[in-house]
Amino acid sequence: MFLMGVTGLLLDWKKQVGILPKTEKGESSQSNEWIKIDSIQQVAIDYVQNELKKSIKIDRIDIRPQKGIAKIIFVEHFTELQIDCKTGKILAVNQRNSDIIEKIHDGSIIDFWVQTDNDAFKLFYTTTLSLGLILLSISGFWLWYNPIRIRNAKK
Repeated sequence: MFLMGVTGLLLDWKKQVGILPKTEKGESSQSNEWIKIDSIQQVAIDYVQNELKKSIKIDRIDIRPQKGIAKIIFVEHFTELQIDCKTGKILAVNQRNSDIIEKIHDGSIIDFWVQTDNDAFKLFYTTTLSLGLILLSISGFWLWYNPIRIRNAKK
């Protein structure tokens, strides 16, 4: 529960303490000037395969229209590429520490290491902690209320 509390606090403050990578700004926020998504995807795959020598499996592409960039996040590692949607130029390569903290927070880090697809450990972890918190809440209330109830009964 301590680990969940600490990681939850870090996730709440991730922008303020610099855990979340800064979002760059592309050349154009006009989507009619952008290159195709498959071209952006290919730029990311080529960079990760040739420069970083890591897995090319993409988890998601997060488009930021106001900034004119695409953030590419990968399945098997915590790398984020920020690519200009107009030029296809890589603007930033970052480690997604907030994703690591989030996986620790919800227990899915074990499923990530073991490479399970069904989130078995995450479900066990969150269910156990949730039931524990519910039990602590009920017992804490009872420890507070029961002496009051006994005092009132004696009067």
